[in-house]
Amino acid sequence: MTHETAQKFLAELPGVRNDLPFSPVLLQKLFMQTGEGALASMHDIAETIAKDQGLTAKLLAMANSAFYGLQAQVTTVQRAATVLGLREIRNIVLAIGIRALGRKRPMPKEFDLDAYWRHQFRVACLSRDLARALNRQEGGGLDPDQLFTAGLLHDLGKLIVAMFRPEVAVEMLTLARTRHIPESLAENDYWGVDHGVVGALVLGSWDLPAEIVEPVNWHHAPELAPVSAREATLLALADALAHEAADPADPQALPAPGLAQSLGLSLEDVRPLAATVLADESVDQFVQNLV
Repeated sequence: MTHETAQKFLAELPGVRNDLPFSPVLLQKLFMQTGEGALASMHDIAETIAKDQGLTAKLLAMANSAFYGLQAQVTTVQRAATVLGLREIRNIVLAIGIRALGRKRPMPKEFDLDAYWRHQFRVACLSRDLARALNRQEGGGLDPDQLFTAGLLHDLGKLIVAMFRPEVAVEMLTLARTRHIPESLAENDYWGVDHGVVGALVLGSWDLPAEIVEPVNWHHAPELAPVSAREATLLALADALAHEAADPADPQALPAPGLAQSLGLSLEDVRPLAATVLADESVDQFVQNLV
């Protein structure tokens, strides 16, 4: 496969914004309202979401799932935002949007959507936990909620390739399994670009902030990241640890020791975080509701 083929594919990616089940303007406004220092009220955010009745219904269903363990059912977006927090509402909206996006086209049977979503949420949870651990160790500096969102989106590029180039997705997956190498390496060998770049281009076209887009972009080459290098390294570590917890022989777990060391973390100290996330049944329940 030539690099020219990949470049042609990359040039098509901004058009993916038209495949979202709701207006990209809604997503952009939601990020502005829930960003650091935003002054929007709960009512303002509820009003933004309520303009899409289908999204509102799905959001409330997810908010009331076992993943959040609420003591009482929430029946309005404003109440859900009050109980769960603004950024959690944003994450639910993103998950709903990307899940609906994945239903737009037939997926190759080799692409396991259920496993895909379980991994996204595990990496999201682990990214948040690692950020909190580093903040305790270093006195702050990382945004756990922002990193949860980046974790939730980190493999979006895999989904996009499976949707729009299913034959390419299958060939790259076969290459990775045959050679027993990480999928990102197989992707680079196959057409010169990995799924982090693909996902970042799509997220950029949705006008998501650089604090989320850049870690996604560089999570398989954090040492090359021009900005957000520490966040990209943490996301890469969460990804590797999640793969290792699920299957210690997975080649995608190989970078974990070096990544932990570069962050000043003990691998033995952070492995239990991954084991805890893997054993958390509420993640599976959330995914079941989503899929």
